[in-house]
Amino acid sequence: MKIWLNGGLRDADGARVSVFDHGLTVGDGVFETLKADHGRAFALTRHLERLTASARGLGLPDPDLDEVRRGCAAVLDANPMALGRLRITYTGGVSPLGSDRGESGTTLVIALAETHRRPDTTAAVTVPWTRNERGALSGLKSTSYGENVVALARARELGASEALFANTVGALCEGTGSNVFVVLDGELHTPPLTSGCLAGITRALTVSWAGAKETDLPLDALERADEIFLTSTLRDVQAVTRIDRRQLADGPGPVTAEAMRIFDAHAAADFDPR
Repeated sequence: MKIWLNGGLRDADGARVSVFDHGLTVGDGVFETLKADHGRAFALTRHLERLTASARGLGLPDPDLDEVRRGCAAVLDANPMALGRLRITYTGGVSPLGSDRGESGTTLVIALAETHRRPDTTAAVTVPWTRNERGALSGLKSTSYGENVVALARARELGASEALFANTVGALCEGTGSNVFVVLDGELHTPPLTSGCLAGITRALTVSWAGAKETDLPLDALERADEIFLTSTLRDVQAVTRIDRRQLADGPGPVTAEAMRIFDAHAAADFDPR
């Protein structure tokens, strides 16, 4: 396995980041995860735009997107596989043991791991913790993922693959690594970005392609929804057939199935949708 680290390919065993890297010590970093299908990264341009936006939101210098593109291409070429998870991580670099940043420059790591196509259906749970829609990291794809680790572990304990959060005012927000859509009275809705959810790439494409409405919704909309589905880079559109103890249909409902069909068709026609 070959890893891109600060300008060049390295063997995985030899790719080393300092123990003083700010991404490790305080979570001072941003990242993107992309679907790699037979050596092609889906929606690369949109992901790089969000990487830059997240870096700016965290106060990091803009990443060198030419280098990021070179690194992605090199990693994909060096590690051929049918379906992969391509991860770009960009951190504040070597810094003091505290919140202050150092002056040694940023760290860029690009890695790839093999994965498998997700099932069409899954289960999700709600958790008692909230997203802070007014926090400094709201809407940023930051490496500070501790909340997600805890919530996802809770979901796994309950036989689910995702945990869903409300925000501080009790509105439906997002999952640990996904956006959520609900069907109410035949209409497709998803929380707006003002809820504090991540501006998911797959979310935005689904809103555009499937015609979803961005709507402020209470968390209990999950109890009333006719259908629920999740979107993310590796889920694409995935139906939720159980939410907490509530069982929905055994398979994707009609609106969800149509969203799946539309997404697959558009993605196949344009692998780098702008």
